[in-house]
Amino acid sequence: MISAAAPTRRSTGGRLGLVAVAIVLSVGFVSCSGSSSDTTASTTTTTASSTTTEALPPTPLPPDRPIEVHVPPGYEKGTPAPLLIMLHGFGASGAVQDAYLRLTPAVDERTMLYVYPDGTEDQLGRRFWNATEACCGGPDASVDDSAYLAAVIADVAADYDVDPKRIYVMGHSNGGFMSYRMACDHADVVAAVASLEGATFDDPADCAPSEPVAALQVHGTADETITFEGDEIAGRRYPGAVETVETWAAYNGCGDAPDSPAPPNRDVVADLPPATITRYSDGCDPGGAAELWTQPDGVHIPQWSDSFIGQVLDWLLEHPKP
Repeated sequence: MISAAAPTRRSTGGRLGLVAVAIVLSVGFVSCSGSSSDTTASTTTTTASSTTTEALPPTPLPPDRPIEVHVPPGYEKGTPAPLLIMLHGFGASGAVQDAYLRLTPAVDERTMLYVYPDGTEDQLGRRFWNATEACCGGPDASVDDSAYLAAVIADVAADYDVDPKRIYVMGHSNGGFMSYRMACDHADVVAAVASLEGATFDDPADCAPSEPVAALQVHGTADETITFEGDEIAGRRYPGAVETVETWAAYNGCGDAPDSPAPPNRDVVADLPPATITRYSDGCDPGGAAELWTQPDGVHIPQWSDSFIGQVLDWLLEHPKP
């Protein structure tokens, strides 16, 4: 479909050094406790579209919250491509998070359309997503990021050929919380989510997905910001990693017991032992799955292994809508 306004193209720009990125991320997280026929990589700045998609109603993007669409080199108009929405952590930005995770080369390799939007700023200028009661807008936050991100997806689908069965959301920390919020609110659109050091709603009754959404949780046992066991932020509780995955296994109709034997361990964080895998796939409703990668001694902002982000993207791609 064609957007009402032709987007303006500009280059992505240079990449920040990973050391500088880690410093920016640390400060923020600690504070929380193109033309569619192009075949070359590009970034498009786009505003709201007036056309509709089958999956989402037309909701204009706020003029002060434009998005950039990264178009992979292999994208071809007429061939539906998967779409990845990546959500930054508290106090960071989409560009900083992209540099930290080194996502752009990985999505290019897999021919995924890719967007890394920015959350709004709080009174101290820290960007956040208003995800769950625990993280991270606070009880007085009124911004509707669920509707905003739904509009982002619809806007990209209006300008590009997006495969409606392969729309994915991933996020780190506060972005992980928001990924689960999107799965709760827009289960008819989102095929799968990946949360890195985040958590879902504390009360399972606060989420009622209309259909299965495959869920991947990646969490380090030494994370002191969003703890593996679960904790509170300003008196508002969030569940631990195991509880998060058990909750999503239940939403997705999976059996009570994880798969046995467990899948092989994965290389997740550089210079640490492999992560152990807890998978729920038995008896799940079509499109449903839940999985936990537990990283021994992993911290909130680790140095991911060279293969990590590719493993996450491959996991997402293995879980389309039925």
